[in-house]
Amino acid sequence: MAQLVGSLRKELADSLSSCKVLVVGAGGIGCELLKNLVLTGFKNIEVIDLDTIDVSNLNRQFLFQKKHVGLSKAQVAKESALQFCPTANITAYHDSVMNPDYNVEFFKKFVLVMNALDNRAARNHVNRMCLAADIPLIESGTAGYLGQVTVIKKGLTECYECQPKPAQKTFPGCTIRNTPSEPIHCIVWAKYLFNQLFGEEDADQDVSPDMADPEAAWNPKETAAESLASEKDGDIKRVNTKDWARSIRYDPVKLFNKFFKDDVMYLLTMDKLWKKRKAPIPLDWHHLEKSSSPQEASVGGGLKDQQVLGIWGQCQLFRHSVETLYSQLQEKGEGAELVWDKDEAAAMDFVTAAANLRMHIFSMNMKSLFDVKSMAGNIIPAIATTNAIIAGLIVLESLKILSGQIESCRTIFLNKCPNLRKKLLVPCILDSPSTNCYVCVSKPEVTVKLNVHKTTILFLQDRLLKERFGMVAPDVQIEDGKGTILISSEEGETEANNNKFLSDFGIRNGSRLQADDFLQDYTLLVNVLHTEELERDVEFEVIGDAPDKAPPPQANQEEVNNIANGNKESSKQSTSAEVPAQPDDIMIVDSDVEEQASSSSAASDYRRSRTTDGRSSRICLLPSVTPLGGGC
Repeated sequence: MAQLVGSLRKELADSLSSCKVLVVGAGGIGCELLKNLVLTGFKNIEVIDLDTIDVSNLNRQFLFQKKHVGLSKAQVAKESALQFCPTANITAYHDSVMNPDYNVEFFKKFVLVMNALDNRAARNHVNRMCLAADIPLIESGTAGYLGQVTVIKKGLTECYECQPKPAQKTFPGCTIRNTPSEPIHCIVWAKYLFNQLFGEEDADQDVSPDMADPEAAWNPKETAAESLASEKDGDIKRVNTKDWARSIRYDPVKLFNKFFKDDVMYLLTMDKLWKKRKAPIPLDWHHLEKSSSPQEASVGGGLKDQQVLGIWGQCQLFRHSVETLYSQLQEKGEGAELVWDKDEAAAMDFVTAAANLRMHIFSMNMKSLFDVKSMAGNIIPAIATTNAIIAGLIVLESLKILSGQIESCRTIFLNKCPNLRKKLLVPCILDSPSTNCYVCVSKPEVTVKLNVHKTTILFLQDRLLKERFGMVAPDVQIEDGKGTILISSEEGETEANNNKFLSDFGIRNGSRLQADDFLQDYTLLVNVLHTEELERDVEFEVIGDAPDKAPPPQANQEEVNNIANGNKESSKQSTSAEVPAQPDDIMIVDSDVEEQASSSSAASDYRRSRTTDGRSSRICLLPSVTPLGGGC
């Protein structure tokens, strides 16, 4: 009979106490996971997280208390976890996992890595580091009541980037509040502002500048001191947003100058944020009023959904919508709240105007009401119990790996509602690596369609290699027989090339570029297809890029079996883009209720997977990131 230590076999218990594991992320899932690990018997744990503790984290990240606000999540999580097991050896890093210090050699010292992240860029990076170090990775994520855990092992399973990911739908709070870089960030911010002014207030939906942004202050003690000061009546008395709006009777001009001038000017004082970003430009109502043209002044019946108003037109739309919404509040009586509805004209006008004004401040192209309406989805709440379940599943999968039974590991989906077999948890057999993946195949290669006369070297570096293909510090050379260097990761070596076009270096249709990221131990060959016929606002296309909506799977089982890695598109080049993400947050729907499911997931991607009983199931890919509050 096997000797037991607690509920574990002695050999496994000894393995837990001696092995070294890495936990990446100390937020919603990370807190639960760290507590589970020390209680299970893991003794040597390292945890890394860049973030600091915000008051909105306290309702679900139970290793933190109010006195910890402003401190490093990793450090406080370590101290709290040690109270469960004082003999554990935990090392905490208040840093980004994408820092060059955490190279392949750093990862090789671990037996296992466990991700508890809230953005796709970091997930992509850890995925590549674990592939390079050839160590198992347990990936996880949650979205409201949905969750997923999966195991990634080089050569044995799909990597995180084997499957195309849908566009990111949720984002870190510090991105929304401080450094928006995409229109969707501004739309989410505008929806939060609606709730702060007219709806049900939520601490997770603060729109004011985030003073605890880890990018703005790298000294944890300094951050903690600032946070403590902000709780008191310092230079600025903190006032509830809705109470302040009531006190000024929702004056549109005062609201405008508060959110689009004063708050932006405060952001500018956080100068570390703008060293590598274009700084925002504050707006002033009275200045805009004086400089406006008569054509922009009206927001009357001539406004169409497809029009994009000028900046003064957006100001007028903001004023008109605020006045209408304030009237609705007054009609409902004291203490009333409004609920944002994309089909309610005044609410939609408010979000459109506020989002577009913020886009203008952060140098983005403004959007029509039609575009804003199509992008403004529901915000997914963070659920503490979901995080707890997923953290428990991570530990169970880790025990299989440490027992030498990685072949018995599963991808496990947590559903909101039981399936036909009355199961909330559905395990699925791990898929093999995709032959089309541009990360884990032996010689990664992609083909990109772009205009070589309009694409700059800086765009190639930032938007294509870093954002789309997830590199951290790329070095790029032309395969022209000369080894012409376009981009060097050494600071200052090739900055003079930044504003030059690809064509200036003789790059044309059919040219090949070799991009190396030595931190990730990753090389990507980029085939250039020159075109002058890209769609409007499309700056490049990756050939074989999966569409946002894949066709529903056919009932024909033979056709299902012939679908490579889950959908027909994956027979082309895989192009997992950019973030967050976010994880593959996935809801599984049994194939015999397919008709019911397809109506509720029309905007999702589909692929097939096998459950452990051999049945084929349809999987609906949800946004690839955990909800707001899980990270920043």
